[in-house]
Formats: sequence, structure tokens, C-alpha cells
Amino acid sequence: MKQPNEDGPWLDWLEAELADTLDEDYELELSEPALSLELRKIYKKAHPEPMERNAYFHALMHLQAELIKVQHWVEKSNAKVVVLFEGRDAAGKGGVIRRITHRLNPRVCRVAALPVPTEREMSQWYFQRFVPYLPAGGEMVLFDRSWYNRAGVERVMGFATEDQVEQFFRDVPEFERMLARSGILLIKYWFSISDEEQQMRFLMRIYDPLKQWKLSSIDLQSRVRWEDYTKAKEEMFARTNIPEAPWYIVTGNDKKRARLNCIEHLLSLIPYEAVPHQEVHLPERVFNQNYERASLPPDLYVPERY
Repeated sequence: MKQPNEDGPWLDWLEAELADTLDEDYELELSEPALSLELRKIYKKAHPEPMERNAYFHALMHLQAELIKVQHWVEKSNAKVVVLFEGRDAAGKGGVIRRITHRLNPRVCRVAALPVPTEREMSQWYFQRFVPYLPAGGEMVLFDRSWYNRAGVERVMGFATEDQVEQFFRDVPEFERMLARSGILLIKYWFSISDEEQQMRFLMRIYDPLKQWKLSSIDLQSRVRWEDYTKAKEEMFARTNIPEAPWYIVTGNDKKRARLNCIEHLLSLIPYEAVPHQEVHLPERVFNQNYERASLPPDLYVPERY
């Protein structure tokens, strides 16, 4: 088989593949909202010095390359890693989770985003429904919200009684110490945004038809109860910031910088190292002179409309 060379068609093919990969990254980033001109002006005033796009992508891809090393190390060392992402609605938790997992194997690094508890789950020990999502050896789990719902939304919205909240605060430090003793590396992030920034992001979701699904009645109530959430957050930090699993606060008003800062900090907390790999060689394709490729019915094919 002819090998690729700088003058042959293989280089053109490779460049096209790399361009497609970059297009996917741009697609992930370029979610231009359908904002009114006035709202655009307000947004620009709130973000006077956005990070230059090329610098952002250069830094992001470097960090994602390191995350791949983390993935190999987790598999090789049989490590168990849990990362919690908490914060107010629209604080950017989902955005950083997508950038972390974008180039990783979902069998190694998976996301746990639990739905509203069922009636049966509400009768269980509070932490019980989270336990099945914890990692086995060689796995990394990112919780998009976690058991800290009880200290936040459940408490503020009245879905949990004060007795239940108090019981949670008594139990959660020991629960997390148990996880640490079992060999789980537990990392907890809180994404912090300002009152004005949350309002702006909610307005963007209202005006952007591709993001309206992200708004719920609970989200809208979080605007009304901003101060209640602040008080709940402050008590949560005071009572659950333990040496075995401390809280780390990510300043989130600037989405791009928040993502980079969080990923870089996450890498600093995981004791990973490069795992040696055998050199990969593409084997020669086997040709059978007696094989003829069958013609499939046209109705099996997806119509080529683009």
C-alpha cells in the first residue's frame, strides 16, 4: 500500500479531517444567541475584555490533551475519581463539563446528572440514589449537581424540611470521609457568578430559541430568591468544607476563563503521570480477489439533502 507523503493526496485528506475536527470545536463554542441589538450592547458592556478566540482554543486544546493523559492514568492505575460541579443556575457547570468530556472515552469518564427523585427514592436514605453512580476502579465520574441539592435548591424551594437539611449537614462530612477512605478522590467545585451575570444569562436563554429549554420554573424562582440561595451557600461552605473534600470556588462571570481555570486546577489535583504506549502501526488491508461488494437497496440510505 502506498504510504502518505507530503506531495500526495493523503496530506490533503489529513488536512480536511483536521479542519472538520476544528469545525466541531467551533460549533461547540459559537452559540450566538438571537439577542436584540439593545441586549447585545448591554452584554458587551458587562464583558469589556473577552478572551481572544485563538488564545482560548490554543489553551483549551492543550488542557484537553492533558485530560487524555489523566484518562490513561485512571485506567492504568485503577483510580477512582469523583468531581462535583455545583453553583447557581446558568453559572457554567454544564459548559465546563462538556469541555472536559469532549475528547475523552465515555466508558472511562462519564457524567451523572440525576433527575428529580422518584417517590420511592424519596423514602430511601438520602445518599442512596447517588451511590450507584460512584466509580469503580479505572473510572472518573463528573456530577452535574450532586447530593448538595439538599443544601441548595431543596432547602430554598421548600422541598426538604429543616430537619432533613440538618440531618444532611450532619451526615455529609462522614459520607464524604467514607468515600475518601474507600480510595475515591473527591473534588468539589462551586461556580460563582454575580447577580447581574445570572440575570444576563437568563435573558439570553429567553431570547435564544436554542436555549429556552434550559429555563424551568425552578430556575426562574432562583432569581426571586437570590439572597436565600446566597445564605444557603454560605452555610453549606461553613459546614461541609472538610480537609478530605474541600470546596474550590471558580469565578465564573467570564465563561471561557472559568473553563480554563477549572480544568487547569483539576489537573493540578490529580496525581497523574504519562502512561507509556506501544507504537501503533496500521496493518495492511487484506484483499480477497473472489469477494464482490453487494449492492444494497437505495431505500436503506439516508437522503443526501446537503
